[in-house]
Amino acid sequence: MPCDSAVKHIAIIKTGDAFPDVVAQHGDFEALFAQQIRPALSANMTLRVVDAPRDQTLPELSTLAGIVITGSHSMVSDAEPWSENLKPWLREALSANVPMLGVCYGHQLMAAAFGGVSDYHPAGRESGTYHVYLTPAGTEDALFRQLTSAFPAHLTHAQSVITPPPGATVLANNTHDAYQALRYGPRQWSVQFHPEFTPPVMRAYLAHQRDALAKQGQDSHALQEGVSETPEATRLFTHFIAQL
Repeated sequence: MPCDSAVKHIAIIKTGDAFPDVVAQHGDFEALFAQQIRPALSANMTLRVVDAPRDQTLPELSTLAGIVITGSHSMVSDAEPWSENLKPWLREALSANVPMLGVCYGHQLMAAAFGGVSDYHPAGRESGTYHVYLTPAGTEDALFRQLTSAFPAHLTHAQSVITPPPGATVLANNTHDAYQALRYGPRQWSVQFHPEFTPPVMRAYLAHQRDALAKQGQDSHALQEGVSETPEATRLFTHFIAQL
């Protein structure tokens, strides 16, 4: 793998900030990821946070053993300069076979960078804890085959992958979103759901989205009641680290 020393550097590409109350009570996006990833790291692995909106200097790919891309309150279709700056870097990482895992915004950004289309979902927002279902390809995938064929996951998104890139493999779906998980290369994956979320974080997001959900005819209180633990979704991080 392209590392010059025994230490494996894993970049967390931070693509935005969580709500201030979520940050105060639970930590910002990069902290949520680090909390779930760190227990899976071996002694020679270290995490490096790159704040993409504020620092557009991206790491040399030769220094990285893996890349994880967070969610964001931004929209991929807005094509903000910092987001567009990531696309060629992600394409280079794909060509170099650097392992990648994109989450929510990271999922949509990877799909767009590799030739797909990400935009607002015609059915509106999906927020809450919902089941995700593996496709036949998902049951054979190196990252997903250790999961059960259906598992609960936390979701909060208004945009989705509308058209996956040519050659991408669909690994999971649900009734709202046909592309809950995609694979782009041997070790490059992305997911629409949030394996880094805990139930309290999911409930905090639902509280913020109460009015938007009501406009869609959804009961945020009922969605709050439906929030549950999502241990299998969270184990994706352990499976990803094992691929490095």
